[in-house]
Amino acid sequence: MSDFVDQINGIHREVGTRPVADEQARTVLLRRTYDATADDVWDACTDPERISRWFLPVSGDLKLGGHYQLEGNAGGEILECEPPRRLRVSWLFGPNPGFSEVEVRVTPAGEDRTVFELEHVAVVPPEMWDQFGPGAVGVGWDLMALGLGLHLRGGEIKDPAQWQESEEARECMTRSSERWGEAYAASGAPDDVVAAAVRGTTAFYAPEPTQPTQPSESSEPSEKPDSA
Repeated sequence: MSDFVDQINGIHREVGTRPVADEQARTVLLRRTYDATADDVWDACTDPERISRWFLPVSGDLKLGGHYQLEGNAGGEILECEPPRRLRVSWLFGPNPGFSEVEVRVTPAGEDRTVFELEHVAVVPPEMWDQFGPGAVGVGWDLMALGLGLHLRGGEIKDPAQWQESEEARECMTRSSERWGEAYAASGAPDDVVAAAVRGTTAFYAPEPTQPTQPSESSEPSEKPDSA
């Protein structure tokens, strides 16, 4: 786990937009290469028992057209499944989730190396995007990518709740927020907008010790992936 902070810098990130029906959706994409076979990465992302070891317990009818539910987190429908390369699901959290989908793509990159991509497409309320930007979901997905990498190496975090209170976790989330800010800037966002979003995201995920540990209910990102 000691290299978690360095791994944050090894994740590629992109921020963009996409039309969805008559609305404009926001997109965040992360890409990371793992030292594992594509079949192993796919299995880790689709086998319920393995998912519970590196992410969250999951229940439901886990097949094309079925529905899933992550414990204390998002749920939805399995919209597309093309083993062992592509999975697309709706990603719904909260009473009024709106449009939100996640797609995972797994691509072999040589012997025992695999490129993992995750793209989250969602229609985000303007006030939430203005306050947090892509980091609202991006930080959680970065932590997910770290957990998957640890799992693929045969490791685990024995007490995730305790780890999230550690200085290592705080540094990971701070750097993740900054890196998503850089991706936001690369998408064309003005500097002052990026700076405000990074401040909001960092304050939420990694508040200073003297600050409250949770934001007010009105400011909480409604699609935070690691909300469990």
